[in-house]
Amino acid sequence: MDPVVALRQIAFYKDRAREETRRVMAYRKAADVVETLDERQREEFGRTNGWQSLAGVGPKTAAVIAQAWAGREPDVLVQLRGAAKDLGGGEVRAALKGDLHLHSNWSDGVAPIEEMMGAALALRHEYCALTDHSPRLTVANGLSAERLREQLDVIDGLRAEFAPMRILTGIEVDILDDGSLDQEPELLERLDIVVASVHSKLKMDSAAMTRRMVRAVSGGQADILGHCTGRLVEGNRGTRPESAFDAEQVFTACRDYGTAVEINSRPERRDPPTRLLKLALDIGCDFSIDTDAHAPGQLDFLGYGAQRALDNGVPAERIINTWPVDNLLAWAAS
Repeated sequence: MDPVVALRQIAFYKDRAREETRRVMAYRKAADVVETLDERQREEFGRTNGWQSLAGVGPKTAAVIAQAWAGREPDVLVQLRGAAKDLGGGEVRAALKGDLHLHSNWSDGVAPIEEMMGAALALRHEYCALTDHSPRLTVANGLSAERLREQLDVIDGLRAEFAPMRILTGIEVDILDDGSLDQEPELLERLDIVVASVHSKLKMDSAAMTRRMVRAVSGGQADILGHCTGRLVEGNRGTRPESAFDAEQVFTACRDYGTAVEINSRPERRDPPTRLLKLALDIGCDFSIDTDAHAPGQLDFLGYGAQRALDNGVPAERIINTWPVDNLLAWAAS
């Protein structure tokens, strides 16, 4: 077995199992190191079992490399694959054709675009939108207009490699304090998918937050309202309460202006809360079930979000990422 493939698959399953990012990165870093070796170097390290002498390769990753190099599926990979549980979602998960909210190491993700898209292809996605952060979110290395244009060129160069899966261009754009969007309007028009999310001043008073969100979803450029309450219910970042806003006004604007409400699949978010998910459904909103993945294994989190949609009776036809790609893009462009 190719040691690089083995290491990346272990990282995938550890991400999927929500293991600590720092520990998972050890496997991804070791894969990067081995990938730089030519065949002669690999033969030499394999013959002498000198993998651990490589900078960035520790005893655990060296053992994985040695087992893979010897033609064995590494024990760690066998154990992780055997322990991987179905994340749920049933027929809703089966209907999903892609993911419309994920991040690469261009912003605050841990993996390059190629690795994220390779994982999406392995999950049999028909399409996948890359939505790195916008410039105001400096803590997440948000993309300036110049960097976003550069990323669009990179995506153009990758399309053939990942066909028939379609790589869609996108952004998770910050909703600014006044409800405007944190990127050049002309550049937003070039993108296939725009996810608009609040990341700052989450404790703004309800009336102001309502005006802010309504303006964002009614301006004609937001396709998806991301993690609408901003809450955190568990995880290593701690917990965070919901932002206060008039959900009926916001969801009515989403319905009227064609902005889907995101069902964010991250277990620490579970956003929107059930009562708001039911409200958005009753109001007549469309939805997008997204992973908000920051690592390849998190792309399999779709099952969590799909299960919430299933539990709350969200019809598949009202979930935009069950639609064929041409229908989705026509809807977004309109």
